[in-house]
Amino acid sequence: MVALWIFSLLSSANLVGCLGLIRPAELPQPHNLPPLLGFNRTNGSLSVDVPVALRVFSVDYHHVQAPFEIVLWIMLASLAKLGFHWSGRVPAVVPESCLLIMVGLLVGGVIYGVRHSAPPTLSADAFFLFLLPPIVLDAGYFLPGRLFFENLGTILWYAVLGTLWNVLGIGLSLYGVCLLAQSSLGDVSLLHCLLFGSLIAAVDPVAVLSVFQEMHVNEQLHILVFGESLLNDAVTVVLYKLFESFLRLPSVSGLDVLLGGCRVVVVGLGGLCVGLFFGLVAALTSRFTSRAQVIAPLFVFLYSYLSYLTSEMLHLSGIMAIVTCAVTMKQYVEANVSERSNISIQYFLRMWSSVSETLIFIFLGVSTIQDVHMWSWPFVCSTLLLCLVWRATGVLLLTAVVNKLRRNAVTFRDQFIIAYGGLRGAICFSLVFLIDDFPKKRLFITTTIVVILFTVFVQGMTIKPLVELLDVKRKKRALPTVSEEIHSRLIDHLLAGIEDVVGYWGQHYWKDKFEQFNKKYLRRFLIREDHQARSSILRVYQELERRETRGDEETPPLVDPRSHSRPLLPEEMDSIRRILSRNLHNFNNKQTPAYSRHTLHQDANAGRIRKPLHCHQSIGERYTHNTITHWPQGVDGEFSGSSRVRTGLSRSHTVCSTSPRPTFQDSPVPIAQTVSVDLKASSAGGDQMCSNNQASADRAPKKQLNFVLENEIQQ
Repeated sequence: MVALWIFSLLSSANLVGCLGLIRPAELPQPHNLPPLLGFNRTNGSLSVDVPVALRVFSVDYHHVQAPFEIVLWIMLASLAKLGFHWSGRVPAVVPESCLLIMVGLLVGGVIYGVRHSAPPTLSADAFFLFLLPPIVLDAGYFLPGRLFFENLGTILWYAVLGTLWNVLGIGLSLYGVCLLAQSSLGDVSLLHCLLFGSLIAAVDPVAVLSVFQEMHVNEQLHILVFGESLLNDAVTVVLYKLFESFLRLPSVSGLDVLLGGCRVVVVGLGGLCVGLFFGLVAALTSRFTSRAQVIAPLFVFLYSYLSYLTSEMLHLSGIMAIVTCAVTMKQYVEANVSERSNISIQYFLRMWSSVSETLIFIFLGVSTIQDVHMWSWPFVCSTLLLCLVWRATGVLLLTAVVNKLRRNAVTFRDQFIIAYGGLRGAICFSLVFLIDDFPKKRLFITTTIVVILFTVFVQGMTIKPLVELLDVKRKKRALPTVSEEIHSRLIDHLLAGIEDVVGYWGQHYWKDKFEQFNKKYLRRFLIREDHQARSSILRVYQELERRETRGDEETPPLVDPRSHSRPLLPEEMDSIRRILSRNLHNFNNKQTPAYSRHTLHQDANAGRIRKPLHCHQSIGERYTHNTITHWPQGVDGEFSGSSRVRTGLSRSHTVCSTSPRPTFQDSPVPIAQTVSVDLKASSAGGDQMCSNNQASADRAPKKQLNFVLENEIQQ
């Protein structure tokens, strides 16, 4: 415990130093002895001859300066966010990120006017080690897994090839601009242009999320833009470090380029493996938290942050590590911990990420007020234009290729929003300050700030009207029902079976294989036995119930204003859960033969006779409502194929009909003929008969009908 306490103190000191809110010389020095013990300290020396009187009131600001200023910055950010949501119609026109940057500009201007010096800036270490991980963790933990993995190929296509396209295009084009303007930009080398292109091509997920969550675009467009921005950061950071290493070499050879490409692959796959390892360890740890549910949410944050720090320590991709860790452990952690712990995890992640992104945007505005700016019209305007042109052409060319492989093609409207939604933010702003000093570093900083302000203000404020103007498909605001989830899973199993039959190893085939492996090994090993659902349908029901309880802000359920039914009581909900669980368990225990393409015979169903549906009538009623009886075995054997079809149709028509008919016990007409006559009468009557029957049924007293589906027996 003492070691942990000392480590927390050291971490706090590092946090204060990294945030850049105070100078290192202003850090409070440790006091040797407190003044109330009667010792006097002058000029660093101690004297015991002169006693000091007891002070009733004193102020020691240096003792609390670091945490006090940090709390004040967080309070300012929270009040700015609160004022934004209470500002009337402003949120409908101005994105939240724009207002926070404006607040930062105002605060930075006030500080500069009062102190006549540059305001405190946000250091790169503070951003990458303390502010970025909560945002990426929140995005990865609540990532829609089904949509993400269904569009994973397209996302990787945009994130990897699209980023390389933008980096090389912007870097080479800027180098051409520098060659044309030799008088002012002649000292900018090709590697400096590629380094600047790698950081300016970073699409910030913080800015993208803050804008796209307010528009509620369709799920496919949102996951493409968000997934591309999330993985784009990992690629840009790796390329930035690669070009930075090239700059520090005396000369770059072909072998260095080849090793650099291998390094990119190792960094990405290494971060993936680190995140997978910590995600499985976190899931396994949550299995044993049944007797200490209070600390269960803590493991989610600790293992995620530990995966990020471990990747950074090993010079791997921390963003890939924390996203993989969050996606891996989510389903197992949610199954192991209690519902209150899940709610705590959700709200703490949302609060942590919201505070982090608020601080990032405010410090973006504060850091703009600096004395280090250098202006060059050709370089700044060319960078702004090239960022738009290369991203638009990259999206159009890559989408034209990927649409040939997708079932759901990306429309031109979605392509325009993807290209227009490439917002820059704090990642490129933090990376530009990490560049080693050279004569044009201040020009790079000024250009980066201009690009960020243009994309956040101009593109961020106009993208919502463009979405409405282009009539882009919006997201469904209601949560999916159990029926929709079951039917979607049925289609998945059907497609997996079709791929298995034709011998095609497609997306649904591998998804089905992973589900089998997950059910057979991972869930048994990582989830407690008392929390494992006996039925997959019950697991769907529990997941939907968890999402509804969680009250996800992105997909709030639709509430019918006309419905005034009272909410169900807790005991009623418990009763519904027990009934659903028992019925689904009994349904799964039903023994039904299973076939595959290797064991299926042509006469597999030859000896089976299906008993039709019975409609039993209440005792004492004079009229029966379309009672269907069993076909006699002899009569059933005499029917032909067409008679069987007519029989099924007559049964369906009779069930749908509501007109009461008397039952004649001694009728000489066979049952089959009666049903056939009913079919002809039903088809001849049409809609008029249905309307008359409905009217007569409304006037007749209500009768209780009990439908019993008898078990199939094999004869």
